[in-house]
Amino acid sequence: MNFDYTDEQNAIRDSLSKWAAQQYDFDKRREALKSDDAWKKNWATFAELGLLMAPIAEEYGGLGGGPIDVSVVAEEFGKALVVEPYVPTVVLGGGALQYAGSAAQKEEHLNAIASGERVIAFAQAEPKSRWALNDVTTAAKKDGAGYVLNGHKAVVLGAPQADHLLVSARTAGGQREAKGISLFLIPKSAKGVSTRDYPTMDGTRAAEVYFENVSVGADALLGPADGALPVIERIVDEANAAYCAEAVGCMRMMTELTREYAKTRQQFGKPIATFQVLQHRMVDMFMASEESYSMALRATIKLGESHDERAKAVSAAKVSIGKHSRFVGQAAVQIHGGMGVTDEMRVGHYFKRVTMIDATFGNVDYHLRRFTSLNAKAAA
Repeated sequence: MNFDYTDEQNAIRDSLSKWAAQQYDFDKRREALKSDDAWKKNWATFAELGLLMAPIAEEYGGLGGGPIDVSVVAEEFGKALVVEPYVPTVVLGGGALQYAGSAAQKEEHLNAIASGERVIAFAQAEPKSRWALNDVTTAAKKDGAGYVLNGHKAVVLGAPQADHLLVSARTAGGQREAKGISLFLIPKSAKGVSTRDYPTMDGTRAAEVYFENVSVGADALLGPADGALPVIERIVDEANAAYCAEAVGCMRMMTELTREYAKTRQQFGKPIATFQVLQHRMVDMFMASEESYSMALRATIKLGESHDERAKAVSAAKVSIGKHSRFVGQAAVQIHGGMGVTDEMRVGHYFKRVTMIDATFGNVDYHLRRFTSLNAKAAA
């Protein structure tokens, strides 16, 4: 699929590519993963480059961009294997604020996101929710003008770096009811909030987050009480589109690294790149990457349409890219041989990242069921 990016979007791509080559190469990234504070320097650089403000409205310190701008950033981040919590903060946190926040909440938090002073993690998943956005047991009980929260959120991406948590909690109804879910933006330092931080397999950071009688004021509520599910569905679809673009960046790098490796690896006195069967495999990897790019771009373009059209496009992309990324990753590791899974080789790290992306906000099987259900609803 051919797509005409704007000069500004091409400038973002070029700036990110140069920055990654100079400041975020594989060795520097590995060193940064050993430090608890290295990400802060990179986050400040993202703010300087305008990446954090790209999709934020101009009146709140942003550039007024949109999903295409985010997809450009995400794809380049995929190529560089960036581990900083860009999607949790800018897409999920920033998106929720723009769609549901009050004027005062937008003024305070969106400006802080754009300047790099605010990092947000989306505390939505629970131990038994299995990607169902309506399955919420964390409770927010009315207490005077405010609320008291109790519950447990699982695998909260970016929580170790975050200073605020965007929390879905049930304010009414049963465990899986669509109505009765509300969103709260809570400082991670609030009394009663505790976390258990850990690294994920791809080098990012996550946490289990526990709320024990966490008291918040009415100003912590984002949007109307009991009616947050449509906003949650929208920001999760936007996050999935960004993750799809990131996966495309990973696949393109796996394909390129494998092609370069095959040119230098000798077997039977000649480079393995001359073997026809491996040439065919690498062509298949390239085609899978390009098809994935088209699916990710289509999902991104459809984000502005109705709920069902947006959801179908995103789920179709997650299914296609989940399958293609597994194929590309497996082929890359196989062609590299045993070296492909060692810590010293980049290709294995890309494979871990796309595997994690597939499992974030619904894997292939989940999104295939969702797409089928939406199609059946349209045909009824």
